[in-house]
Amino acid sequence: MNTTLTTPATSNVSITIRRNTLIHGDCVQIMAHVPSRSVDFILTDPPYLINYTSRDGRKVPNDNNAAWLKPAFCGMYRILRDNSFCVSFYGYKHADKFIEAYRSAGFRIAGHFTFPKRYTSSKNFVRNQHECAHLLVKGKPALPHHTIGDVIEWTYSGNKLHPTQKPVPILLPLIETFCPPKGLVLDPFAGSGTTLLAARMIGRSYLGMELDSNYHAIATKRLEAFI
Repeated sequence: MNTTLTTPATSNVSITIRRNTLIHGDCVQIMAHVPSRSVDFILTDPPYLINYTSRDGRKVPNDNNAAWLKPAFCGMYRILRDNSFCVSFYGYKHADKFIEAYRSAGFRIAGHFTFPKRYTSSKNFVRNQHECAHLLVKGKPALPHHTIGDVIEWTYSGNKLHPTQKPVPILLPLIETFCPPKGLVLDPFAGSGTTLLAARMIGRSYLGMELDSNYHAIATKRLEAFI
């Protein structure tokens, strides 16, 4: 069974963190309660800082500011085990701000992933047909037993549960490669819970955090439906 813990975003009350938990609240505040060096791998899709609105009017919390960016990555760095990995999607328009936040926290950029799409997600000066993510390291982790490529083909999720919903198949090889067996995967921007679901599917534990109550409810229901 999943253990789902709900705590208000403004709460200062001490909380208990358990494996296979999805917490409702501000990840910066929640991570302050998580012991240092206690998660094995971070896989996350934070807001891209572009004030995104989907075609059906859905938004992403805190996508209109960067006040949370450095504190969030500092929190992630602290609770990630030494000599471990973090994969973070990011918005290319503000790549400089993301890179500054990584380095300010202590992360080193060790790789870059591109996820080509078979369709155009948006169009301006060019047609946007890919997503991207950084591979970050804390310390000096050993090389993976199996080295994956840095181009992973995208499969369309439909974005039915979240306006920027990532497809499960592209996350599985990241978790398999960079998280040890039976390890704990953290996603502090859990959205509809795709990272958490992918972790469960391949035998890893998860810890998720989501600020928006609607997406938290969607992710909770999704995880509870998984057998």
